[in-house]
Amino acid sequence: MNAKWTFILILAMSSTQLSCANLSAKSKYNTNLPKPRVVVLTDIAPGDVEPDDMESMVRLLAHADQYEIEGLIVSGGWNSSGRAIPVAWIEILKSVINAYEKDLPNLMKRSDQTGFSPLNKESGQQTIGYWPSADYLRSRTAMGSLKLGFGELGDNNNTAGSDLIIQLADEDDDRPLWITVWGGANTLAQAIWKIKKERTPEQLRAFLNKIHVYTITDQDVPWGERHTNYSFSSHQWMRQEFEKDLQFIWDESAWLSQNGIGARNWKEYQTHIQHHGNLGSIYPRFKYGVEGDTPAFLHVMPNGLNNPTEPKQVGWGGYFGWGVGMDKKTSCWTNHEGDTQAISQKYEAYFYQAAFNNFAARMDWAKDGKGNRNPIVIVNEKKGYDALRLTPQTGKNIKIDASGSFDPDGNQLTFKWWYLPEAGTFPGHIDLMNSNTDRVQIAIPSDAAGKTIHIICEVTDNGTHHLTSYRRIIIEPK
Repeated sequence: MNAKWTFILILAMSSTQLSCANLSAKSKYNTNLPKPRVVVLTDIAPGDVEPDDMESMVRLLAHADQYEIEGLIVSGGWNSSGRAIPVAWIEILKSVINAYEKDLPNLMKRSDQTGFSPLNKESGQQTIGYWPSADYLRSRTAMGSLKLGFGELGDNNNTAGSDLIIQLADEDDDRPLWITVWGGANTLAQAIWKIKKERTPEQLRAFLNKIHVYTITDQDVPWGERHTNYSFSSHQWMRQEFEKDLQFIWDESAWLSQNGIGARNWKEYQTHIQHHGNLGSIYPRFKYGVEGDTPAFLHVMPNGLNNPTEPKQVGWGGYFGWGVGMDKKTSCWTNHEGDTQAISQKYEAYFYQAAFNNFAARMDWAKDGKGNRNPIVIVNEKKGYDALRLTPQTGKNIKIDASGSFDPDGNQLTFKWWYLPEAGTFPGHIDLMNSNTDRVQIAIPSDAAGKTIHIICEVTDNGTHHLTSYRRIIIEPK
């Protein structure tokens, strides 16, 4: 081989090593799958004011290999109690990124990642398993709207945060752009206001269709006016004006469960989260509740459990039904009352431990550069996280095979197949035989034609923290 081709080969090999984990390690995982796109609107505050946004930010960055974190935008919310959010509070966000940077050498060992892509390539499509550089996260950090309320929308409310949202939604990318709202969504509303002013109705509709919103309650009102002055909020304006084109999830259940269950189990956070790595060293003690904003990104977690664009599927971030919100005026996906709230609370409690274990295992990696990794669920020889769809005949028994599933650390696996009736349209009972083995047999009812039946394959390892992965099977009998 001449010198020219030797140089080209070495250059190509170096580029591959820089951009991703090595091939022998990547072959263990669900590889080359794009991350979900996530923007965070946070009213992050000092620990003596309200520490829960900082707690959730630590948790998010401990899972940064699972999300394409496209924007970290500091904006107003309840933490500023109706006043303009202090610009200096962005330094708290930066301190979490600094801690993440120190832990990166350990976290990257989880996927055997040996380097980073150049910053311009990191700004392109990332795949699951890739840990972004701290410089990339810093480049995606911005200030948003400082004040609250619909009345602030206008030319004087444009910010680096609202401009970033417009830039991201305009990108040539088919993936949904998830705006996860930990404070108020005034920054998003300003972006929409500007697009409505400057573009045609068709262009506005295309912009809105790219965006999916998950709000933790409605924090675009002052704390003292919560649940009483929804007309003040730009959230209500977005739901009212763009109901048909903007998917809007308004959570009033999962954040309360996370706060309450977390507080009752605070010793687990002291033991497994605090003082684990540099991220753990800045994880603050709770004040009112623990990580109330975390469900916003748990809903989008690529773990095989749910498609986040289908709010009724049930995931780590709760369950939602279409209906009138707590403002008693606008409609959206919500869970604030009745059967929908009861269903959401049931699954929030059920999934809490699995979600916490996921966090705890990752903080082991941050601290020690080693730890447990999630099982890889393979159903009917198909890898990935998308639901598997089957169309059997009614009145027949079908077999579903997850025996190809494995644990990357060699841990033993247990299997649990279960029926999730709230996600489908078939109202009756489903018989699952051998539901605690790697192969399940299901009796398809004779009256199930034209209906949907949702089955969950839940796989848990016996390693430290007992990590769980999932695969959803959607059965549509003929």
